[in-house]
Amino acid sequence: MPLLEGKKALVFGIANHRSIGWAIAQSLAAEGAQLAFSYQERMEKYVRELAAKIPGTEVMECDVQSDEQLDSAFARTGEIFNGELDILIHSVAYAPPRELENPFYDTTREGFHTALDISAYSLIAMARRAFPLMQARGGGSML
Repeated sequence: MPLLEGKKALVFGIANHRSIGWAIAQSLAAEGAQLAFSYQERMEKYVRELAAKIPGTEVMECDVQSDEQLDSAFARTGEIFNGELDILIHSVAYAPPRELENPFYDTTREGFHTALDISAYSLIAMARRAFPLMQARGGGSML
């Protein structure tokens, strides 16, 4: 019996086939977990192609900077998984393109705040929404 048989997982941060999020999703699927992926609009085609490689995977659009889209993604997750969630994967990271081209000491306040909002605060926002779904299962894991 696979290690995660019957477990329900939501994965954020699948950017491409070389991303950490994609590697984690493949590992979860290989161990029997049911999966849902989120994607940003510009990645839809690619994420749908990846999801097609794992039968039964659900995909949904979500910009992690939008409370409305996070609410919608977690509501959809609740529908997909009958109000339950075992595993939340936060593999979201961002550095503004300009910041990548310049030394770190040239980082702008705006660029830094955007990176923190996407890379760090979104974890708190996701955890707040995931908790009730995990409570329904008696607990869960957030990575």
